[in-house]
Amino acid sequence: MPRRKRTTRHSERHRSEHIGWLRAAVLGANDGILSTAGLVVGVASAQAPKSAVMLAGFAGLVAGGFSMAAGEYVSVSSQTDTETADRTREEHELATDPAGEREELVNIYVGRGLDRALAGKVADQMMAHDALGAHLRDELGLSETLRARPIQAALTSAATFAAGSALPLLAVVPAPVDHVATVVAGVALFALGVLGAVAARAGGAPAITGAARVLFWGALAMAATAAIGRLSGVAV
Repeated sequence: MPRRKRTTRHSERHRSEHIGWLRAAVLGANDGILSTAGLVVGVASAQAPKSAVMLAGFAGLVAGGFSMAAGEYVSVSSQTDTETADRTREEHELATDPAGEREELVNIYVGRGLDRALAGKVADQMMAHDALGAHLRDELGLSETLRARPIQAALTSAATFAAGSALPLLAVVPAPVDHVATVVAGVALFALGVLGAVAARAGGAPAITGAARVLFWGALAMAATAAIGRLSGVAV
């Protein structure tokens, strides 16, 4: 009796599955480190006492966290509204013109390399299995993996912003009074470099590229705020 060939389930993990929360997390942490460090460096460069520096930094953390959450929620909610409108439109078109919708799928598959006869068979099977899902995916590029999630994006951004903001604030505590700006800038640039490298690797890009681009903008931002603080020459 011939042995039955065992089939193995092929499983792949794709980086795009995590693009929603990864984008929000990286943006939140990066903005938390950079905006709070820039604020702290600017105030410290104006020769402000540590108490004023900490107060300014903490206020930046709270305001920035809420701002990130609100911004991400509004932005991603707008994307969700667009996706919902597209879904509703496709449902209506499938109900009122199924033949036309089938022809759209056929043309899409022909454009991807299938001959028309095979494209017609594929379209028929896809329409029979999940017509709406086929059109959302193949016509509009919408899928469950990349679906907009406003609450997840808002909470992730707020939490990672707060975590990022905490780093420059913690660096203020042990820093000598006359070198607060230097210490905070150094800690922030190190953290930004690590974050950029990790985010790049998570997204499949070279770590050095991710670190370099975030370090460039981080250094530029803190240099600008330090210059403003020195020019003011006034303790806050």
